[in-house]
Amino acid sequence: MKPKAGELSPERQGRAVSADPAAPLKPTEPLFVPAKITSPSIDERRLTHVSRRELLKLTPLLIMGAFAIPTVQESLLKKGLGFSDWASARLFRRGHLAPTFADSQVTPFEKFPINGYDVEDPGVIFEQWSLTVSGLVQRPGDYRLPQIQSLPRMRQNTRHVCVEGWDVIGRFGGARLSDFLAMIGADASARFIAVSCADDYYETLDMATALHPQTLLCYEMYDQPLTREHGAPLRLNIPTKVGYKQAKYLTDLKVTNVVDKVGYWEDQGYSSFYGL
Repeated sequence: MKPKAGELSPERQGRAVSADPAAPLKPTEPLFVPAKITSPSIDERRLTHVSRRELLKLTPLLIMGAFAIPTVQESLLKKGLGFSDWASARLFRRGHLAPTFADSQVTPFEKFPINGYDVEDPGVIFEQWSLTVSGLVQRPGDYRLPQIQSLPRMRQNTRHVCVEGWDVIGRFGGARLSDFLAMIGADASARFIAVSCADDYYETLDMATALHPQTLLCYEMYDQPLTREHGAPLRLNIPTKVGYKQAKYLTDLKVTNVVDKVGYWEDQGYSSFYGL
């Protein structure tokens, strides 16, 4: 019997053919045809490549979508900022100097912006002022300005960069913070220097930044005593850091391994390292 059009013959179906057309067909061992191993066609490879490429394009959108979810937004931001600070700290080179500039490049004093987080003058009484030192030091106590001025004075023309988007080149003078830490017998293996200010501002520095040769306890600007508006009688000048790390109106300094508060702006979500 011939198969109908479109129908496989019994042999093709893997069944035995009986000499008696009326006899039922018996199954035999199935016929196995070796599989043909083929490599992806050009179109398939292209499709795979395009699919991966499109997935990579979608990745930023997926990440942005995750940021839109309130329950995970804050956690992602903190983790991202923490990783950024960790990486920046690892890349920080203690002996690498920030750029310095010629006197002719310095911004005129009257054009140097006055910037504060609360008040321009917290009303420090200079005659009663002292810097109170505590923590992991051999010689804690209150240090008057003449004691700090007795250390070698350093003057530098460096750039002051504000997180608000402006920067100027200024001339700053004072004692190296590293020299002052040596004077008070600070434990150089401690992790942080924490400072408090007369205007209730507060800030912390990692020890590597504190020991950097350009980090100053600044009591001069433009070879003149620091003015009240710029942080008198004593402020930080740190050309390797952004402006909000450079606290003004210093009143307390603590050497420590643990801080309860990182910094005024850092505790509101800003970078705790923010190196330049």
